[in-house]
Amino acid sequence: MENASDRKLLELVVAQISELSTDMAGIKTEMKSDMAGMKTEMTGMKTEIAEIRKTVLRTEHDHGEKLSALFDGYKQNSEKLDRIEKEVTRRDEFIMKRIK
Repeated sequence: MENASDRKLLELVVAQISELSTDMAGIKTEMKSDMAGMKTEMTGMKTEIAEIRKTVLRTEHDHGEKLSALFDGYKQNSEKLDRIEKEVTRRDEFIMKRIK
């Protein structure tokens, strides 16, 4: 009798191990599928990041050129105003000498 009881217990343990093995195989397959999906998403994200990086670099370059042009224009206006101011001062001095 002990043998029959041991045999039933052993069969029950084997059945449980078989069920666990099947469950683990399913989990393993599901994880592999999820990992493949994540790799695909990461590849897509890397592509998007590369495109964003290109856009940012292009924008920075374009804005840099525009800022440089604005600064050059500001500098030219400042130089022109300095020349005009000198000329006005010179003429004021001339007029003041004539009046005296």
